[in-house]
Amino acid sequence: METHSSSSSFSTLQSYLKALAQTPRRLARRAPSVSSSYEELSRVKARSGSDMQRTLRWFDLVGLGIGGMVGAGVFVTTGRASRLYAGPAIVVSYAIAGLCALLSAFCYTEFAVHMPVAGGAFSYLRITFGEFAAFLTGANLITEYVMSNAAVSRGLTSYMGAAMGISTTKWRFILPLFPNGFNEIDLVAPAIVLILTLVICYSTRESSVVNMILTTLHILFIAFLILMGLWKGDWNNFTHPGNPQHPSGFFPYGASGVFNGAAMVYLSYIGYDAVSTMAEEVRDPVKDIPIGVSGSVIIVTILYCLMAASMSMLLPYDMIDVEAPFSAAFSGRSELVARVIGVGASFGILTSLLVAMLGQARYMCVIGRSNVVPAWFAGVHPKTSTPVNASAFLGIFTAAIALFTDLNILLNLVSIGTLFVFYMVSNAVIYRRYVMVGTTKPWPTLSFLCLFSLTSTIFTLVWHFTPPGKPKPFLLGACVVIAISILQVFHCMVPQARKPAFWGVPFMPWLPSISIFLNVFLLGSLDGPSYVRFGFFSALAVLVYVLYSVHASFDAEIDGSMGQKNVEIVEESKQSEEEEDPSQKV
Repeated sequence: METHSSSSSFSTLQSYLKALAQTPRRLARRAPSVSSSYEELSRVKARSGSDMQRTLRWFDLVGLGIGGMVGAGVFVTTGRASRLYAGPAIVVSYAIAGLCALLSAFCYTEFAVHMPVAGGAFSYLRITFGEFAAFLTGANLITEYVMSNAAVSRGLTSYMGAAMGISTTKWRFILPLFPNGFNEIDLVAPAIVLILTLVICYSTRESSVVNMILTTLHILFIAFLILMGLWKGDWNNFTHPGNPQHPSGFFPYGASGVFNGAAMVYLSYIGYDAVSTMAEEVRDPVKDIPIGVSGSVIIVTILYCLMAASMSMLLPYDMIDVEAPFSAAFSGRSELVARVIGVGASFGILTSLLVAMLGQARYMCVIGRSNVVPAWFAGVHPKTSTPVNASAFLGIFTAAIALFTDLNILLNLVSIGTLFVFYMVSNAVIYRRYVMVGTTKPWPTLSFLCLFSLTSTIFTLVWHFTPPGKPKPFLLGACVVIAISILQVFHCMVPQARKPAFWGVPFMPWLPSISIFLNVFLLGSLDGPSYVRFGFFSALAVLVYVLYSVHASFDAEIDGSMGQKNVEIVEESKQSEEEEDPSQKV
C-alpha cells in the first residue's frame, strides 16, 4: 500500500493550507493527466497488496449478469414505469433500454478485454479523458450503486411482505420530524444489506457459486411467472384500461411515455456493469468477458420483455401496483400464486443485491488504488482475496440509506447516474480508437464527439418541448440528417489510430455513436428534480476532488506512485512545467 511522505499535503494544517493555495496549478497538472493500460495492469494494481484470484469463467459471468439484473428491474421498477409512464408499452420500453444497454455493453467489453481490471468505467476513462473525468464518473458510479442497492433492498421488503401476507406498514414506521420521502423507516432492508456484506467479504468464487444456484432456481420461477401470465391473463388488457376515463390503447401516453419508461427501467441493466468489474478475476478475459457481458444483457432483455408482457396481460396498466406489481396482479386470482411470486421475487432481488454489492466494492477498490480517495479502500485481504475494506464501508453506507429513503427518490437518481456513466464510456471507446497520444491530434475526435452530443441534445429538446405541429417533424428530421452527416464525415475523414488486438466494437464509429444518442435521449426523458439531485451530487464530487483528491493524487505523484520522475515533479513548484501525457500504448 502507498503511503504519503512527510511532505504530504495533509500532514499539518499549515501544509494543507499551502496545498490549497497551489490548487489551480495542481488541477492543471493532475485533472487532465491520463494513465496507461500498462500502469493500470501493473503499478496501480499492485497498490492493493494481494491479488484477486482469477477463478471465474464465462458461465460465471453470465450467471452473475442474469442474477445482477433480473430482480432489480422487473420486480422494482416495472410497476411504477408501467402505471405512470408507458402503460402496456412497457414491453417496448424494456426493449429500447435493452438495446441501449447492449450497445453500451459492447463499449465496456472492448475496454475490459484490453484492460482486465476491476475498475470498470473509472479505469476506462482514466486512460482516455484523464483523472478528473474518471473521478467524476467514479463518484457517480458509487452513488449509482449505493442508491440502487438501497432501492432494491426496500423493494425486497415489499415482496417479502407480499409473500408472508403482511403489509409493509407492519415493519415500517413514520418519523414525523423528517421530510417527506425520508421519513419512512425500514429496519428489514438494512439488515439484509449487512448480511450480504458479510457474504461478499468472504469469497468471490463461493459468492459466484451461490449466485449460480440461486439464479438457476430464479429462472425456473421466471418461466413459471411468464406461463401463469399467459394462462391467466387477458389480451384486452394491452389496450383497455381499468378506468375508461384513463387514456387507452397500447401507447396510452404516446412515444414520450415509452421513452420516459425506458429511462426509469434502465436501472435494471446496472447488473452488466457489475459483471465488467469482475474482469480482474476472470481466467480468460479475451474469451469469457464478451460472452459474459453481452450474453447476459441479451438474455435478460428477452426475459424482461416477456415478464413485462405477462404483467400487462394480468391487469390493466392503471390498476398495476407500483410497489409489488406481480404479487398484486395475482392477489385477486390466486392467493397461493401471489405468495409464490412474492417468494420468487424476493429470491431474485436477493441475487441482484449480491452481484451489485460485489461490483460497487470493486469500483471503490480501484478508485482507492488511484489515490483520489484514501488508499485504505484499495486493500485486498490476503486470505479471502476480496476488497474487504471497500465492501464493509459501502455495505454500511448502503444500509444507512436504505433505512429511511423513499423508493421513488432512489430510482430517479439511479437512472440518471447510470445513463451518464454509459454515455461517458461510449464517448471514451471512440476517443481511444481514433486518438493515440504523440501520434494523432485529439481535436478532430473531440470536435466530432462534442458536435454529435450537441445535435443529440437539440433533438432531445425538440422532442420533449416543441408543441405538436408541422415544425416539429421538420426540426427532428433536420437533427437526424445533421447527426448522420457529422458521423459520416468523421468516418470518412478521420482514420482509426489503433485496432483492438483481441475484441472490438463492430461498425465503428456507428454503434458507439448510436449508444451516445440513445443515452442522451433517455437522459432527456427524466424529470427536473432528478437533474437537481444529480447536479448536487456531481457538485459535491467536484468539491471533494478540489479539496482532497487532487492534492492526494499530487502527493502520490511526488512519492513516485504515479510512475513519474522526480525531476519532472519539481518543475511544478517553479511554475514552468508543461503538461505531459504518458503514452497509452501497451
